[in-house]
Amino acid sequence: MAEIPREMLRAQANVILLNVLEQGDNYVYGIIKQVREASNGEFELNEATLYTIFRRLEKDGIITSYWGDETQGGRRKYYRLTNIGRENMRLAFESWAKVDQIIENIKAKNN
Repeated sequence: MAEIPREMLRAQANVILLNVLEQGDNYVYGIIKQVREASNGEFELNEATLYTIFRRLEKDGIITSYWGDETQGGRRKYYRLTNIGRENMRLAFESWAKVDQIIENIKAKNN
């Protein structure tokens, strides 16, 4: 199987992160672990990248954050998808599906 270029994965990082948060509130290390496991280790996000993306997404109203309690060790900052974020994710998946359909149409015409 072909390796996925890192540029493609980086370009879809927002959609990947929104999809993770659609499954439930999460904190940075939890998200890193979930993405690594779901991609079988093929896509690795680093902490600095996540914080940069999350600052932008929070500023845009796509996600919100809150501090969790300290019952499981240190206090963690959790991130949650907003309604704007859900709509943003839906539109991103629609766009992705359109691009996929265009590629399939081109491939079918060449066969």
